[in-house]
Parts: sequence; C-alpha cells; structure tokens
Amino acid sequence: MNLDDIARSPHFREHADLAAPARLHPPRHPRPSADRLRLAAAVEDPSLSLADRLAAGGMLALLGDPRITPVPAVCFVPGATVPIGLPAEEVGYVTRAWADKGVEESWIVKETPEHSVEIADFFIARYPVTNGEWRDFLADTGLEDRPTTWYLGAYPWDRTNHPVAGIRPEHADRYARWLSDCTGHPWRLPTEAEWEYAAKGPEGRPYPWEGGFDPDAANTRESGVHTTTPVGAFPAGQSPFGAHDMGGNVEEFTADDYTAYPGGEHIADHLVQSMGTYRVARGGSFARFGDLTRTRRRHGAFPGPLYPVGFRIATSERPS
Repeated sequence: MNLDDIARSPHFREHADLAAPARLHPPRHPRPSADRLRLAAAVEDPSLSLADRLAAGGMLALLGDPRITPVPAVCFVPGATVPIGLPAEEVGYVTRAWADKGVEESWIVKETPEHSVEIADFFIARYPVTNGEWRDFLADTGLEDRPTTWYLGAYPWDRTNHPVAGIRPEHADRYARWLSDCTGHPWRLPTEAEWEYAAKGPEGRPYPWEGGFDPDAANTRESGVHTTTPVGAFPAGQSPFGAHDMGGNVEEFTADDYTAYPGGEHIADHLVQSMGTYRVARGGSFARFGDLTRTRRRHGAFPGPLYPVGFRIATSERPS
C-alpha cells in the first residue's frame, strides 16, 4: 500500500465520525426535571465543597445541563467610558507579586499605559462555549478540525458542559457566525476592552472576584484540579456582572489581535517571536498559574499543549 492509498483508506483516518448525542445521553426534554435543576444549582452553590460541585456538574454532563441553552444565557454590561490597562507605576508591584511563578516585567508592561475606552452597552455570555455546543457546531458545519483537548479527536461526551479548548481563533469567529445563523441573532466575540471591563467591573477589580488572588475562586494550577471543570463550578470567581469562569478554567480568545496600547511599547515577547501576529486571549486556565487570571493580563495561545484556549461570545443586542 502506497502513501496515497493510506491517505484514502478509512482504516487510517485520523478521526472517527462525531458521536451522536442521542446514543450517549438521555433525550432532552423542553422542561428540565426538578432533579436536573437542583444539580445545576448545586454546581454554582458556594456553600458546597468543590468535590460536591464537580460531582453535580459531572452528572449534568451525562444527563443534560439545563444551563446550556440554544440561545446562550448572557449578562448585561452597561456602556461606559472605561479605564483599560494598568498604570505604569504598578508594573513593578505586579511583577514582584508573581515573581515566584516566573513572571517577567515585559509581560506586565504589555498592559500599559492605562487609557480610556468608550464601550457601548453589550451582553456577554454567562459561560464560555462548551464541548457540547462545539460538537453541534462541528456536526452542522462539517468543520474537520477537532479541539486538541479531545483525545484522539473524540467528542468528550462525559464533559459536555466543560469549556471547549484547543481551538483556533478563526474557528471561534466562525462559531459566532454559525450561532448567528442558527438563532437569527447577531453574535460575535467580545473585544479585548469589552472582555476586560466585563471581568473587572466599574470598580476595576484586579481579579474577577473581590480582593487578591484566591485559589478557591478559579480553576488554575493552584486549584489542584489540573483539567477543565464544568462551567460555573467556581462560583466564588463570578465577575461583577455575573459571568462565570472569567478567571481560570480555560483562557478565552477575544476579537482583537495584539497591538500596543495607545502610547505604549510593543512587546516582542515569546508570543510575537513564535507567531508574529496573534489573537489576544484573556482569563487564565487550568494549565497555568493564577497570574493569568488578572483582569488586565494580556496573553495569547502560545503553540504547545500547555495553552489550550477557548472563548465566550458576546452581542451588542439583547437576545430574545
């Protein structure tokens, strides 16, 4: 058998067909059962232990999570003139605070200078896009690329309500267009400034939650989980406008490529050196330390398995 024959042979196909949800999950009813609603509440109940919240989310991954709906749940973010970025005088403090994690000053300089941005009213998704939603997108569009976090390309049917990760930013854009076609509503990725404001709120929180870094508020390396978790399972990390997982779980692509802020320095760090132009990602992930959960932190999907990135969607109009 020559190489062309191997390429055509079904025996050597890299990925199998997408698994059919009806074969793996119970039928979805228009009205979720009381048991599933109780489990959904338990996932986001801060009075429960992490183990209990993850168990509730794991059951919903199999049974169907009522929080994941055809028209995504959103949080309203009122328009404002917003200070975006970090004051230059705070660079040294932030670098020293995270020096034990190898943070370099140039990475933080990328966040400067603080500058004003006019943001109109918008809505941001309460949760990042999940594996189950991404599976539907793949099945409907025929896109062959599978997320790098899907083992052997297989749909992770036991993690349907975990955020999808390991995708390309242009495919996230395509998802937004697909969802717009499916729902008749205009969806998109949030701009970098919108994402930052939705995460930090009008009081300008350093993290999506109040106070300093809290390993119980975000699924980062400090949490000890070391993999994705059901969306919303770290309720202490909820943002001021009500969005979950804006710190930790998976990093999230925004709509913007990296450029220096007005009056700022262009930082040719390892991201620029390896990729040239890259899409800005925000929020940190299970695979990285808590410094990336800072609301002003600018990052990207550095090539390699340590940086699986996902996304959440936004819209300028109230969904019906």
